[in-house]
Amino acid sequence: MSVKKFQIQISDQVVDDLKSRLGNSRWPNEIIDSGWERGTNKDYLKSLVSYWQHNYDWRAQENDLNQYPQFTCMVDDIDIHFVHVRGKGPNPIPVILTHGWPDSFIRYKKIIPLLTDPASFGGDPNDSFDVIIPSLPGFGFSSAPESSGYNNSKIADLWAKLMTEKLGYAKFAAAGGDVGSGVTRYLASNYHELLIGIHLTDVGELLIASNETNLSPEELEYKTAAWQWVGLEGGYVAIQSTKPQTLGYGLSDSPVGLAAWIIEKFRSWSGDNGNFEEKFSMDELLTNIMIYWVTNTIGSSTQLYYENSHGLPPMNQIKVPIAVALFPQDILVPEKSWVERYLNISRWSVMARGGHFTAMEEPKLFADDISVFFKTLRAS
Repeated sequence: MSVKKFQIQISDQVVDDLKSRLGNSRWPNEIIDSGWERGTNKDYLKSLVSYWQHNYDWRAQENDLNQYPQFTCMVDDIDIHFVHVRGKGPNPIPVILTHGWPDSFIRYKKIIPLLTDPASFGGDPNDSFDVIIPSLPGFGFSSAPESSGYNNSKIADLWAKLMTEKLGYAKFAAAGGDVGSGVTRYLASNYHELLIGIHLTDVGELLIASNETNLSPEELEYKTAAWQWVGLEGGYVAIQSTKPQTLGYGLSDSPVGLAAWIIEKFRSWSGDNGNFEEKFSMDELLTNIMIYWVTNTIGSSTQLYYENSHGLPPMNQIKVPIAVALFPQDILVPEKSWVERYLNISRWSVMARGGHFTAMEEPKLFADDISVFFKTLRAS
């Protein structure tokens, strides 16, 4: 099927139902002075929900998102939603940007103008990109798989077909973080002849399960810290990798439950040591949550964790150039020497600041690193 133009148009019924549910929320007890230690803080969540109910304007956010050219296209049996913005320059490089969980395609919204029109920001028009940002299957406005098997490797297959068969690019670049890092690596592994290079913002999960024993003190320290993090913060991985369906009932029915599940990750994984409100506005946080709510895709999004832990195929060696940009307050920030034993790194950058939601937190740092890396590859 051909590529079709798309605009977000959520019915008044869905918006009115949400407001009703927010007004009839039932709140759990909270241990006094527990803060965020046991999960999402009740006082903060109540303030967010109050803003959501009385001040947040979905229609304004919907209109803002619709300023970006969006499309849908059937690839195999998934209707893929994506943003596609053409670069303003003599020879833009096409780059597909893959988001993760619990963010959405708006993870990369802030860097669209930086990559497509660098001249407007004092840059070189020769460094422009065509930017393609798809929504993962089962996330937001992409349709949800009806059968099992849609793991990172299968999604890479979809992206290769989208970029070549549907959009007509012979070669392209790719970048991603979180789940998007895994999808991007499979894309480069399985379709190296199509890839100019890949840019990643996290690769730490590669090393946690490593069976290596001859580790340096720094590598051993990283592995120990990583497993401690899994024990303290990895409960969401455990349930989403084993019983996502059970979780989905509650999160699909309660907007407050959905917000609590997502907001905790934005606070814990951002680069401001808990002061995440300085990095993300309430409108920005709620728009990301709304994308899950209005499409009823929180349940289908968590299924990806199950798929990736049940039958993900081994990855072939990646032959294309790889850039890794690490944001210092991200989770699982590994040692370069260890990563180099797994990946053929062409560029290694440690950003000055920032956490897990890279392009949302530090869009200019992120966009600049992508531009510098691919500038060296443009001639070839």
